[in-house]
Amino acid sequence: MSSPDMILETYERVADGFDRARNRSLFERKWLDKMLSHAPARRPARKVLDLGCGPGRPIATYLVDRRCEVTGVDGAEAMVALFQRNLPQARAVHGDMRGLDLGEKFDAVLAWNSFFHLSADDQRTMFATFATHAAPRAVLMFTSGPAEGEAIGTVEGESVFHASLSPDEYRKLLIDNGFAPISFTPEDPDCFGHSIWLARYMG
Repeated sequence: MSSPDMILETYERVADGFDRARNRSLFERKWLDKMLSHAPARRPARKVLDLGCGPGRPIATYLVDRRCEVTGVDGAEAMVALFQRNLPQARAVHGDMRGLDLGEKFDAVLAWNSFFHLSADDQRTMFATFATHAAPRAVLMFTSGPAEGEAIGTVEGESVFHASLSPDEYRKLLIDNGFAPISFTPEDPDCFGHSIWLARYMG
């Protein structure tokens, strides 16, 4: 069985296999485009913070292709090394998203299939971290479960922990931390059943 404390060491072990096996059909494209459509325009490029970036393919690669300035953060050193190899033009940071403070603001903050590996309590405190890195009117996008609960999945044959708060609690946490919810789409059938949140920073 897996726990939140085992996630980083698990992804450290499976990084190469995960990179090889990762679906690169870009089924996430609709949502990435939606995120960018809500993000403030900036010249010469929008700044995007990708929390739990993994090896960077296909999501960060697509964002770079869309002329974004991407900073990828991952707590697994092997994932950061792959991100740097796959996207030498992007910035990679080895660090735990919990309590992260880069001292910078971003036009978009993304936590796709990463934030939901945290414990419920760590997820609650992450909203202050999201706000710390959000520029005025920045957009936040993250995936969660469709309802409150915990589940154990697998990656490269190893168990991985997932948790979700209730939609009502996520909405309250967003609002309490200066975000205005834009949408919540539970189990989107056009996105392999992902449950996706979009919000705008108004704080």
